[in-house]
Amino acid sequence: MSTTHRRPAVLAGAAAALLVLAACSTDTAAGNSPGGDGDTPYVALVSKGFQHQFWQAVKQGADDAATEHGVQVTFEGPETETEVEEQLTMLQTALDKNPDAIGFAALDSEASVPLMAEAQSRGVPVVAFDSGVDSDVPVTTVSTDNTAAAAEAAVHMIELTGGSGKIAVLGHDQTSQTGQQRVTGFVDHIEAQAPDLEIVSVQYAGGDQLKSADAAKSILQANPDLVGIYGTNEGAATGVVKAVVELGRAGELTVIGFDSGKAQTDAIRDGLMAGAITQNPVGIGYETVAAAVAAMNGEDVPAVVDSGFYWYDAKNIDDEEIAAVLYE
Repeated sequence: MSTTHRRPAVLAGAAAALLVLAACSTDTAAGNSPGGDGDTPYVALVSKGFQHQFWQAVKQGADDAATEHGVQVTFEGPETETEVEEQLTMLQTALDKNPDAIGFAALDSEASVPLMAEAQSRGVPVVAFDSGVDSDVPVTTVSTDNTAAAAEAAVHMIELTGGSGKIAVLGHDQTSQTGQQRVTGFVDHIEAQAPDLEIVSVQYAGGDQLKSADAAKSILQANPDLVGIYGTNEGAATGVVKAVVELGRAGELTVIGFDSGKAQTDAIRDGLMAGAITQNPVGIGYETVAAAVAAMNGEDVPAVVDSGFYWYDAKNIDDEEIAAVLYE
């Protein structure tokens, strides 16, 4: 099985990112966003969060595109990826600033539907990113094919465990399409391709590292013969590693993650995590702003923009193609 899948649309270099950060005047904190009253077109991005390195990398790509296309971009998200109401408030505030377009990564794929309708009534094009919404309003969705990426994680779990034994899944949420697809894609592939690999527990901990560690400890203590755990995002995966280390189980079971970030790449280099799926967060941010600009200019955009994914482990983590889509 090839370890490289779906070449990312955009690979932004560190030098470009530094130029962007120096040149772009976008504010990054919630409540510190400009309005849409100036001469420069304004795109408001409302993310699932802001604290994870993944979202910082998405912002980097958005800033890069903003500079290239001559638009103003703001990027904000709630403190944690469980604060649906806070995110909806941010989305309403963004709409009230009369942006030329909005990018939105939904924490809850249904809860934002009324605000999608409001954006449409105001004539504000919406680009969904990272995770879609249950609405026809967004002109496109820029994201990883999370179902296929999760299935790829399952392929490696089967290979590394020998296809038998007990495994568990630690998800980050049950409300977003991303959270749902990264679990179902993995589970469906395991059930179809490895009937002797028993999934004994599927739990959710909001993508928070400490809560994920506690959940993983509970799973491990209840299943001392577990042979593998899959964590569906950065917080979940690093939480699993933390639990494995604290319980003295390092090296005894296969840990597979999703996303990257320094904690995960360190865990892979140290042999604590077998490998992970990395998205192309810089590409997600870039393509979201590019699609928003196209939409505000009345141009056609594809219904879906696949930003790509890769499997990475200790063998290929330093390859140029992989290193370009990892973030720290």
